[in-house]
Amino acid sequence: MPDAPQVDLLSDTLTKPTDAMRAAMAAAPVGDDVFGEDPTVRELEQRVAGMLGHEDGLFTPSGSMANQLGIRLHVAPGQELVADSLAHVLRAEMGAAAVLSGISSRSWMAQHGELDAAQPLALMIPDGGAYQVNTRLVVVENTHNFGGGTVQPLDQVQALREGTQARGVAMHLDGARLWNAHVATGTPLDTWGGLFDTVSVCLSKGLGAPVGSVLVGSAAHMQEARIWRKRFGGGMRQVGILAAAGLHALEHHVQRLADDHGRARRFAEAAAQARPGSVDPARVQTNIVVLDVSGAGWTAAGFVEAAAARGVRIYPVSPTAVRLVWHLDVDDAGTTLAVDALAPLLEQGPPAA
Repeated sequence: MPDAPQVDLLSDTLTKPTDAMRAAMAAAPVGDDVFGEDPTVRELEQRVAGMLGHEDGLFTPSGSMANQLGIRLHVAPGQELVADSLAHVLRAEMGAAAVLSGISSRSWMAQHGELDAAQPLALMIPDGGAYQVNTRLVVVENTHNFGGGTVQPLDQVQALREGTQARGVAMHLDGARLWNAHVATGTPLDTWGGLFDTVSVCLSKGLGAPVGSVLVGSAAHMQEARIWRKRFGGGMRQVGILAAAGLHALEHHVQRLADDHGRARRFAEAAAQARPGSVDPARVQTNIVVLDVSGAGWTAAGFVEAAAARGVRIYPVSPTAVRLVWHLDVDDAGTTLAVDALAPLLEQGPPAA
């Protein structure tokens, strides 16, 4: 097996539970969640729903399942959702809306994943009748993963909400990293959440829990989502052991996300100095840095390989760009190692053939 990287920036899903989190998991009261009898799960579901300004929640094994349940609540087979072309629900959920629910989709182009409300409002066709597919849902991602951790402009989300409500179209928020948006801007979680009919949030990324997401919405929607979770194979039993990790994360790991944001910005500034144009540090709002390595003469695959040889693991997001993600297990020293390893690659380019 290859040596473990000195600094692993592949994703914020890589975090290991802290000792305190493991202790909370071991002590968790549990019951059978399929029967709604796990008290720790119910505490987590209700707490997250309250934080996001909704009536109830549903614990799911993954963010993808939470998103797909939210989508299925609003869109019937043969109808459509719209999302931007880099959205996780379109790019990284394996065509689940089409495969599992018979749902069509269309997309708009959004630079850096940033929402311009006019684009989805112009794209959607909620009243296509018997001649066109009817739009029933707009999906927004906040923060935007493949956009580089972009925080969505609140005024654009508000404008989109006003426009969709006027035309009878629902809104779902893929808020896998909504915690990062909250910490980066100070905008209350219930302000973000209250603008959507359903919201999914992830516990196993920046918050450091080992697994799990929560879908929130109205009580009626969550009752229906519980049925669909079982149909999708997501019914779980004594899962309070995992829910306890989420509760611990909510208590201890939200505000520390600011540390990840600061370290990502620090790296971006060093990268921009080493290779101007590789990244705009002002666009690094949260914990994700997307580097364009083409200006230094690298392909993404070549840069990833060279970084690995220097002990840093990163992810290619296109033929010319790579992604680095800061998280609970990368500290100031790890950030320094990443700068020292990668800045020379950007400055010098690949070795001559």
